[in-house]
Amino acid sequence: MNERAFRIKGLDCAEEAAALKRAVAPLVGGENRLRFDILNAKMIVSGTAAEGGAIMDAVARTGMTACPWQDRFAQGDESAWRRHGRALMTASSGTLSLVGISLHWMIHGSVLEALAGTSGEATHVMPRWAIAAYAAAIVCGTWYVVPRALRALRGFRADMNLLMAVAVAGAIVLGEWAEAAMVAFLFSLALFLEQWSVSRARHAVSALLDLSPAMARVLEANGAEKEKRVEDVRPGEIVLVREGEKIPVDGLVAKGMSSVNQAPITGEAAPLHKGPGDDVFAGTLNENGTLEVRVSREASDTTLARIIRMVEEARSRRAAAERWVDRFARVYTPLMMALSAALVIIPPAILGGDWARWFYQGLVILVIACPCALVISTPVSIVAALTSAARQGVLIKGGAYLETAGSLKSIAFDKTGTLTYGRPDVQTIVPFGGYAVEDVLSRAMAIESHSNHPTARAILRRGNEMGLDIRRAESFRALPGEGAEAVIDGESFWIGSHRLMEERGEETAEIHEKALALEDAGHSVVALGDDTHVRGLISVADGVREQSAATVAALKAIGIAHICMLTGDNDGTARAVASATGVDEYRCALLPKDKVRAVQDLERRHGPVAMVGDGVNDAPAMATSALGIAMGAIGTDAAIESSDVALMSDDLSKLPWLVRHSRRALQTVRQNIGFALTVKAVFIALALAGIATLWMAIAADMGASLLVIANSLRLLRAKGRQ
Repeated sequence: MNERAFRIKGLDCAEEAAALKRAVAPLVGGENRLRFDILNAKMIVSGTAAEGGAIMDAVARTGMTACPWQDRFAQGDESAWRRHGRALMTASSGTLSLVGISLHWMIHGSVLEALAGTSGEATHVMPRWAIAAYAAAIVCGTWYVVPRALRALRGFRADMNLLMAVAVAGAIVLGEWAEAAMVAFLFSLALFLEQWSVSRARHAVSALLDLSPAMARVLEANGAEKEKRVEDVRPGEIVLVREGEKIPVDGLVAKGMSSVNQAPITGEAAPLHKGPGDDVFAGTLNENGTLEVRVSREASDTTLARIIRMVEEARSRRAAAERWVDRFARVYTPLMMALSAALVIIPPAILGGDWARWFYQGLVILVIACPCALVISTPVSIVAALTSAARQGVLIKGGAYLETAGSLKSIAFDKTGTLTYGRPDVQTIVPFGGYAVEDVLSRAMAIESHSNHPTARAILRRGNEMGLDIRRAESFRALPGEGAEAVIDGESFWIGSHRLMEERGEETAEIHEKALALEDAGHSVVALGDDTHVRGLISVADGVREQSAATVAALKAIGIAHICMLTGDNDGTARAVASATGVDEYRCALLPKDKVRAVQDLERRHGPVAMVGDGVNDAPAMATSALGIAMGAIGTDAAIESSDVALMSDDLSKLPWLVRHSRRALQTVRQNIGFALTVKAVFIALALAGIATLWMAIAADMGASLLVIANSLRLLRAKGRQ
């Protein structure tokens, strides 16, 4: 899809996004071609032939400015005024308001009169110096509000800036200078604190950029070292990474050995050993030893860069709660303006009420009508949740998928590479005839050292783990389809399948019974013998991950009603893994299309289903499910692209955390919406009763905004295991 992105200066909230839609949508073919990342001041235009210059001109008519979105490495710094101007004007407004109150207090001798303004008394005379201080406070407090209010007025739309401007102007008309100044200051303070709070969420994502160093140390052909910007390093070049340094690029270790901490990307606590041929990733920490890394990807295409892009794009895939809030706000704001107008007109005209009093209460309604707390609460919650998940190595591609994770009723697991390691491992060694386990394994290693078969590698791996040396095997001869034989220390040995053992006539009733028991448990049996008898059995199977059973139990404990395993393996192997992991059901001998039908059946029986797989072979089933979750996606393009959620490491324990994290995020959104609506309902009632004042209304609205933002930002502190 043809997409262009623009940085929009002045895009701070949903009100500006709505204005941009009205201005730009007709030019590009409709609102469906526009997406907004408000927290990053970004507008994305898709599938249109409209010229960039025309789009930027349309943006300029809203009072905002647009420029093409540049690569993240080339983003320029904002001006000092843009970074600090709002803080300066807010501080000035507050200081001048305090000066006005102090002057008023000193002249009239009553702090209550100073705070209450005219207090409705005709004989009360506002000191000129106090008026001057209040007026200056109003100018500073509305410095950013009035231009936007005028643009809203010209565009025949009611936004919070217009509401506040009308409220301040109305207070001035009534002679309530102190209240007008306080409203201007408090609204300016609310916008400043909101901007600061939102920037925390923005910086949490931007902090991912800091994981990757800006410079890389490249080794040239003559052995000399040359410092290069990371974006200038090309695939094939060799980068030197010393102990304690961050790895600047994705690549393969060409020389050296070290432990690498991949926690910033995968959330794994334990460092991983890396040696020649192993993958390493940008942003990870080389803890000890020096590595020479052959670059495999450009800086803009590293795993870290893809994660950052995914997190940024995720902010434009909005959850249902966000869409509901937007729809509600579009109805709510005009409704509140109508209520305010009715409050100003009807009581004085029909009931004979005091015009000034009801005009004042109408202004209070306008202040309360500001939907800021309601509109900002949901996107901040979603972005905080997405960002904290990315820190834990759980890449969620949008608010909609975050929401789905919390509503799951059933989870389907692929077996191979998901519940199991995806490679054969030695499970059991059974010696016979008084031989030790080490005797059986060392001779098996000697013969299998001549083979590259997966079973041979499993036997050698177990021997290495036990610290056994490989004996010398002579006269090695492969027995195609059955095994192999060789001479070790002058004795002839053979190793092979159950069938080979039977053919050689060395199987006893005891050995046969044990072999069948192992095969019934889903293991492949390898026998080791000499010319006269079987010395031992070695069972090999795809090992169940250590955390699989605990993960299944944890998912059940948090309310996942049904957990199913889907596999193409035979019934015996599937049954053994199902028993070891504790899943509720397993289905075996499935083709990819059978897995799709299985997911559809689970969804009909239990509700929303997540499919957890490797992101490639299970792609059809993952696409069919309500939520596709890819295992071990680090460095795997297909896994990241084909899933809705990517677990960057092979850590299954992230799944219960993901469900709990999603539920916490949705609970936070509901809390924010409920709190914001409750505050507004209470103050509307107080305004109708004639109790609420302008400064009380703006303080309540500011407090509501700050509380919902603070509540949302708690999600940034979510830990990987809870």
